[in-house]
Amino acid sequence: MNPTQLSRELRTAQTPDLKRRRWIIGLSLLGAAMGQIVTLYQTGIIKHLPDPPVGPFDSDKVDASDYGYKRLDTPDAAAMLITYGLTTALASAGGKDRALMKPWVPLAMGAKLLGDVLTNLTLAREEWQENKALCFYCQTANVLSVASLALAVPEVVRAAKNAFTSGPNSVAQV
Repeated sequence: MNPTQLSRELRTAQTPDLKRRRWIIGLSLLGAAMGQIVTLYQTGIIKHLPDPPVGPFDSDKVDASDYGYKRLDTPDAAAMLITYGLTTALASAGGKDRALMKPWVPLAMGAKLLGDVLTNLTLAREEWQENKALCFYCQTANVLSVASLALAVPEVVRAAKNAFTSGPNSVAQV
């Protein structure tokens, strides 16, 4: 797509898909902010993660536990930055008609979001089993991922219909 046209569409077009994509971008950036906060704690830059006064939350306990450091020899919140950045990039990619013109982009975004939600559910279960507590910031990010998946569904469905037809933009011919 012409960069001038892409810039104009992303910034000014008002389609239902773009409005939902903008929400997904905002939610993803908020998820990345949750990852940044926890990364600050897990690397010793800040010493405490405040939690709401209600609920099963003990973010300090969870994020300082073995659970928070057992994958890839790194604090787990650092990976949140990567995953929410990738979602932001996928939601930002393409113009207002990408479900028709490049259906693989919204399909990739939908698959990514579905994978995030399933992974987050697994990790939340593991977080609870190992710590008998939850990280407020991580669970907030999980809710953001579920909301993003719900917002993505209409465009993903439209892209799937376009991708699997025999037109010039179908996945089979890409």
